[in-house]
Amino acid sequence: MLADFLTHLQQGMYHVLNMKAYDHILFLIVLMVPYLFKDWKRVLLLITMFTLGHSLSLALATYNVVRVNASLVEFLIPITILIVALYNVFTSGKKAQNEKIGILFFATLFLGLVHGMGYVGTFGRLVHASDMKLLTLLEISLGLEIAQLIVAFIILFIGFLGETIFRFSKRDWVMVISAMVLGAIIPMLMRSGYLS
Repeated sequence: MLADFLTHLQQGMYHVLNMKAYDHILFLIVLMVPYLFKDWKRVLLLITMFTLGHSLSLALATYNVVRVNASLVEFLIPITILIVALYNVFTSGKKAQNEKIGILFFATLFLGLVHGMGYVGTFGRLVHASDMKLLTLLEISLGLEIAQLIVAFIILFIGFLGETIFRFSKRDWVMVISAMVLGAIIPMLMRSGYLS
């Protein structure tokens, strides 16, 4: 039982920390770059909303409530990153990141749904093979949440260094990082086949 728990936890963590599947990290970068350590409650809520969406889509697909068009999802994942990066560019230096629970939180939930659909094949087999599907799904989700918190901490720490040691303004930091992520996702969009 403990071995299964650790395996599922590790699978969830590896999904985020796997450098071959860097789309998840790119998404977390653009989601987290506007925030500081003092915004930890908002960061935690955003990450949990993303995990919730991710887990919900995996559960819906696992229990055959929805069917996944893999090529469409492969296109939508970089689109979700593009949306958040553009949101950062247009709201950088404004107070949009300090708003109450609103569009960003619901958008993050939706983006989690889309990202989760991209990994139905990976995790679906693992969940289907289990006698306790719901428990397996929760264990994987816990691994996702832990790994996302690790990545968020690293992003916040790098942002802290950039703003304190290198004296980047918050606006410039958000703009530059978001623009770099935009540049990184263009090849992903081209590979999806929907833009050719």
